[in-house]
Amino acid sequence: MTIFQSQRNPVTIPGLSITELVLSGLTGDPDRVVMRDGATGAALSAADFRARVGRLAGGLAAMGQGAGQVTAIMAPNCPDYAVAFHAILWAGGTATTVNPSYTATELRHQLTDSGAGLLITIPALLPLAEEAMAGTKVRALAVIGPAAGSIPSIDDLPGSPVTAQVPVDLARHIAALPYSSGTTGLSKGVMLTHRNLVANVVQTIDMLDLGPDDRTLGILPFFHIYGLQVIMNAYLAGGCSQTTLPRFDLEAVLRILQDEKVGRFFVAPPVVLAFAKHPMVDQYDLSHLHTLFSAAAPLGPELSDACAARLGCEVIQGYGMTELSPVTHSSFRGHGRAGSAGQVISLTQCRIRDPETGQDQAAGGLGEVLVTGPQVMAGYLNNPTATAATVDADGWLHTGDLGYVDGDGHLFIVDRVKELIKYKGFQVAPAELEALLVTHPAIADAAVVGRPDDEAGEVPVAHVVLRAGASVTAEEVKEFVADKVASFKRLADVRFIETVPKSPSGKILRRLLKASS
Repeated sequence: MTIFQSQRNPVTIPGLSITELVLSGLTGDPDRVVMRDGATGAALSAADFRARVGRLAGGLAAMGQGAGQVTAIMAPNCPDYAVAFHAILWAGGTATTVNPSYTATELRHQLTDSGAGLLITIPALLPLAEEAMAGTKVRALAVIGPAAGSIPSIDDLPGSPVTAQVPVDLARHIAALPYSSGTTGLSKGVMLTHRNLVANVVQTIDMLDLGPDDRTLGILPFFHIYGLQVIMNAYLAGGCSQTTLPRFDLEAVLRILQDEKVGRFFVAPPVVLAFAKHPMVDQYDLSHLHTLFSAAAPLGPELSDACAARLGCEVIQGYGMTELSPVTHSSFRGHGRAGSAGQVISLTQCRIRDPETGQDQAAGGLGEVLVTGPQVMAGYLNNPTATAATVDADGWLHTGDLGYVDGDGHLFIVDRVKELIKYKGFQVAPAELEALLVTHPAIADAAVVGRPDDEAGEVPVAHVVLRAGASVTAEEVKEFVADKVASFKRLADVRFIETVPKSPSGKILRRLLKASS
């Protein structure tokens, strides 16, 4: 067995709940602003955060949503999101985080599957919530912000404040129940314990070397594990500060990065693309930005280098998934490598296994990425079959991602195993072609999928978004790629589209494109 070990010193995982860990990072100056709403300017101090978590936890317990109960949160990023999440956990419950762009059908599936008894949302989403909760175990609604008619605000729920963590089994109690992206069918509840979350927050603080002077902008959705853990929880537990935005707006993002002198900004590849190519970027002073940290989907070295050159900062990557709480690999400041997802973080191990032979690969060998460590999920809710197919008997999680580790321990993700295009037995990685396509000056974004072919099995088809005012023909795009890749990777067709469909975390929704290929 070939195991790639972490080169970081082992961190200590404290015997705390995730909320206890977060609150421990808020000691010291009670008036210090730890979260700010970038849309409204509203500030949340360390003392306010602690007090509001306790009050809401008491309100939840009084209405029967305390120990052992599941509460759903469906809201955009805001400081109150963090209050609601930690109040649920402080009361001994489980928080299931919901994508606010869900349809009623998708929301109903998560509410039903999770067994949630309460849904916390925002007034604008109440019609959707009321439609979706029919037939589920949800018996009440509450809103973030002022009460909406008969629906109470989370600030108005009656009950005595909870002053200490309601006792839970840190290794077994499910603290967070996010749902996997669902790009291959109905989404599954990912059971993450307090120990999972605490371990990965401590690992994240170590890999980022966070301290009280660090500040960031949180645009990655908190319902997604990347935003929830790497931004919301790690920056609170690290004693840092963060500003939130409910959605990505380039002008607002650039203004906040400039005015608040943000040093490290966490994004998905589509934002790196915007920073590399959008003319608006030149209108703002981003000299304080030392690191652009990309994750959630592969980022090609060409785009990474282009963005770094334009901004004059490091563009580095991390790697993980919901089932891993989420981080397992990261590039460390000053030690990044273009195109690499980074090195194994503390207390984590990695293997590369050939999907055909089942044999472990040495450095340079291509295969499926397997990971183990304290951040590996407890399993999928109510789905032991899927759990067994993902986490083996020895505790190794099979990520479904295809990659290799170089001689210095840097992981490179090539693509998803199941998304590989098989052309006459050759493997074609869509992410490789996509990274190449966006280097074309006329192309703003691109996605590549396989199309069935009687002779070849599958052929690659590119779906391309042009930059405003740009013009290029399909044949020119095909020739651009053909000059730079092996013959079996050449594009069979090019389709021009307005936008590439993506999940909120930045993953390309290939199934939607395959239907039109």
